[in-house]
Amino acid sequence: MAENDLTLRMIPSLDRQLVFPLLEFVSMKQVYKAEDMLKAKFELLSSTNMVEFTGELYMQIHDTDSLPEDFAKRGVQVIKMLEESEQKTEHIRAVIENPEVVGSLRQDKLQNMKLLRENYQCTPEMVLELYKYGQLQYSCGNYGGCADMLFHFSILSTDPELTLSAMWGKLASEILLGNWEVAYEDMFKLKDTIDKTHFKTPGEQLQQRSWLLHWSLFVFFNHPKGRDGIIDTFMLPHYISTIQNACPWILRYLTAAVVTNRRRRAMMQDLVKIIEQVSHAYSDPITEFVESLYVDFDFDTAASKLEACEGVLERDFFLTGAVDDFVENARFFFAEVYCRVHKRIDMTGLAKRLNMKQEEAEKWIVKLIRDTRMDAKIDFKDNTVVMNPSYNPVYQQVIERTKALVFRSQVLNGAMDKRDSSAAKKDDKKQEQKQRGSGNKQSQQQQQQQQPKTGRRQQETVAVGGSY
Repeated sequence: MAENDLTLRMIPSLDRQLVFPLLEFVSMKQVYKAEDMLKAKFELLSSTNMVEFTGELYMQIHDTDSLPEDFAKRGVQVIKMLEESEQKTEHIRAVIENPEVVGSLRQDKLQNMKLLRENYQCTPEMVLELYKYGQLQYSCGNYGGCADMLFHFSILSTDPELTLSAMWGKLASEILLGNWEVAYEDMFKLKDTIDKTHFKTPGEQLQQRSWLLHWSLFVFFNHPKGRDGIIDTFMLPHYISTIQNACPWILRYLTAAVVTNRRRRAMMQDLVKIIEQVSHAYSDPITEFVESLYVDFDFDTAASKLEACEGVLERDFFLTGAVDDFVENARFFFAEVYCRVHKRIDMTGLAKRLNMKQEEAEKWIVKLIRDTRMDAKIDFKDNTVVMNPSYNPVYQQVIERTKALVFRSQVLNGAMDKRDSSAAKKDDKKQEQKQRGSGNKQSQQQQQQQQPKTGRRQQETVAVGGSY
């Protein structure tokens, strides 16, 4: 059962408290031994400040009703740290919660810090205490308080590294709270920040994007616009490269999103290319179904992989709620390709391949032909579907393959115009600087020429005055 489980692969790219829901899920599905899962949960949360919860796990593992003294001491320490952090941030929290102060803040963080320092005696050290207090709240499992502290910190802080860290912490908090609308917005803000930030090495940016791909799964598969969002995001060149180089198993979720979103069926061709490129590094029944259907046209293998997909989806934390949608749409893609390849289709054989009953398959095929407007007829005597293949003329094929060239050429022209305009602006600035420099030189020369004359006149006046 653990053969196609991705939990172990995903743990290094997730925060430990985001890993916990995954461990709970695989425990419920009995993918691993119950004893091993209890130990894994305890080790996962033992370094956090969730003392009461880890104490309960300890008692379950050791089958006891009492806890060692260390748990009580640690609980007292955590309460003391919370009280100290609350006192340190009391003044700045009162200031930033004031509506007048909020209304006076601007996008310029330096100006905001100057305003708070001069008018409200808030220092950068106090702002840093907000970050520390948010971290402590998160470690204790108080995700609402953490989200508030890190939100205020990210608005006021001028440290880009800590601001990025605070954005990660707030996103994790919103995910664990189930605030999917806010998490959706925070995720794309974080994506823009990662794409615009100049990291020390390309490897750091690759790691940040890999983390974002993993964390975004929580949001995409719980938000109403998630299935469109995951396709739009994961299909971007930077993120396709990240999937290929750092986390090829993410391709499972991109494949599931494309299959379940029939409105985006045009993306299937691009998906097939990516699956072919990554097949040497990763494959599972979900990607193999698409590959066997669109690359190999092996319908028997595709049918067996489709049957295996159900078990994989049911035991996947993110995809368990999409089993019915995936199977229904996968059958649609299967039947569509199958009907295009064959002229006469045996409905009994097709029903077996789709893992459907005869009557159910007949109704489903009739609906498919009506919805897709296929040029086909059903022969109920022979229990077959007769396809009337229609071939596009050559000129129509040329039009379809080149219709995107107009848009691409417009994009290229726009990029070239921007480059030319920016280069022209730079040249104009250089010419202005040269003209200013030459003008300054001429004025200096004129001043130097005038200085001796004025000196002589002064001497003359002095001499005349002396004669008087």
